Amino acid sequence: MRIRLIYPTWKKLEGQREFHLPPHGPVVFAAAVPSDHEILFTDENVDEVDLEERVDLVCISMMLTAQTPRGFALADHFRARGMTVVLGGIATQLHAKEAHSHADAVFIGEVEGRFEKVLADFEAGKLAKVYDYLDAPVPIESVGTARRSILHRERYNYRGVQMVDLVHASRGCRFNCPPCCVRYLGGRSFRPRPIDKVVAEVEAIPNNRLFFVDNSLAQDNQWELDLFRALAPLKRSIISHPVEDDDKVLDAAVEAGLWWVYQAVFDTSDYIRRRIKRLKERGVAVEGTILLGLDEHDEDDIKRLVDFLLEVELDLAEFTVLTPFPHTRVHDQLEEQGRILHRDWDRYTAGEVVFQPAKMTASRLQDLYHYAWEKFYEAEPQPVKMGRLIAEAMRREASRGVSHRFEPSRPKRSRPPAT
Repeated sequence: MRIRLIYPTWKKLEGQREFHLPPHGPVVFAAAVPSDHEILFTDENVDEVDLEERVDLVCISMMLTAQTPRGFALADHFRARGMTVVLGGIATQLHAKEAHSHADAVFIGEVEGRFEKVLADFEAGKLAKVYDYLDAPVPIESVGTARRSILHRERYNYRGVQMVDLVHASRGCRFNCPPCCVRYLGGRSFRPRPIDKVVAEVEAIPNNRLFFVDNSLAQDNQWELDLFRALAPLKRSIISHPVEDDDKVLDAAVEAGLWWVYQAVFDTSDYIRRRIKRLKERGVAVEGTILLGLDEHDEDDIKRLVDFLLEVELDLAEFTVLTPFPHTRVHDQLEEQGRILHRDWDRYTAGEVVFQPAKMTASRLQDLYHYAWEKFYEAEPQPVKMGRLIAEAMRREASRGVSHRFEPSRPKRSRPPAT
């Protein structure tokens, strides 16, 4: 069977330097498809979808709410041409009711060991409308190495430098942050993968640059410490979301190759100041992820927060506005209060205000979002900061005996029109 797997494009943050990382959801899905089926993959962010192609089955994987308008348009197009379409991925799970009207089948939940049934049903002419496994997570031991051979690896570079590959060392999250949908998607139980499975996957990745995209590795100190110690001999360059602020864990992480951390900066406290300082003391770059528009934020709070980021010499900052994505606590609260302005999913990019803030107008919060980007990068533009960090990372790689690769840059493509 020939399967066309598509990862739709979406509108990126206005202030963010545009580059593309190899997507994770599609390669995890591909690993669950038996090898006797041919998978043809298109990441629409770096390649064009052949709208005239004919295949046996079209599968569309969506991670973000902002991908759903394009994903639904593609699904409608291929179904109108007589092909069968299956929708899956995180955004499909968040928008499952809407997805039903655009697909022959909707797959919800973790895919390992389960997609064989979908294929068997399809071949027998008995495809179900919904395959719902949301409340039945797979045994974490069954999660194997993603199928990255489907990627067009040469497409993923920034100014000629090979971008990171994405990998998960765990699923689920014991935290319950109001803007996050992980409690709905993966439950509140932290499910770490066996370390030997993670090591085997890392060894199989043909790239020395990795991004551990777990929501937070800082959920089980001993497992996290053992993970970094096991990764150290592999000599990788590692980016991750927060790690535990513990001397042993931090030192082991740096020894394993950690050089860049995404750190949520939610206030100007000494706690946040200390975390940033301790990472930077170890030579780890810190990119702050800053959420604007919380109910406690007024205009002065946001301006003070930006000043704080400059004061602590944060390496990079990514500003977003609070966005009520479906199945989050924030969504439920704002919906109950009648503060959601619209549900135009194409504008749910986290760069546009789609709700009524508590202490200012929506337009004023939008202005402050632009102010934050402009003020933080006023003295040194984002491309300069990023280029300096990448150059430093390459120097560190060379000192550790880690080879680095260059790939030819390709011209930036315009976004394909919706069908």
